[in-house]
Amino acid sequence: MTDRPTAKAFTGWHMTAILVAFFAVVMTVNFTMARFASSTFGGTVVDNSYVASQRYNQWLKRADAQDRLAWKETVSLDPARHVLLTVRKNDLPLGDLSVSATVSHPVGRTAPVALHFEPAAGGVMRSVEPLALGRWRLDLSVRHGADEARYRKDVQ
Repeated sequence: MTDRPTAKAFTGWHMTAILVAFFAVVMTVNFTMARFASSTFGGTVVDNSYVASQRYNQWLKRADAQDRLAWKETVSLDPARHVLLTVRKNDLPLGDLSVSATVSHPVGRTAPVALHFEPAAGGVMRSVEPLALGRWRLDLSVRHGADEARYRKDVQ
């Protein structure tokens, strides 16, 4: 006769080990994901959503007025990473622009920095300061006489 190996009995200690291992894996994954989420969170879009909702109609009116200006903006970077801004109306560049801008990291890792612009050839406005390597959010305010337009662009 052959000796058959006998199966060991499944005990409460086996079940305890399985449950402890399962919950250890779940907790490790949860804590790791929470750590990643909290270390990369860049902040809120608005500090107080109630106050922002009260200003919503004003923002819509300002956006509608900006659309009626019919300005077409083009934002790019030159090889030295200076921001180039062209604002056109009826396919002609607008001259005598007043431009103010801030540049910040898209997820809020750096404080916003003001950019200064100077006129360049062909109706282009060129930033005095070059941008560092990386992805940046550019908030522009462009004035031409009494008219004003605001733009938000991502540049890389």
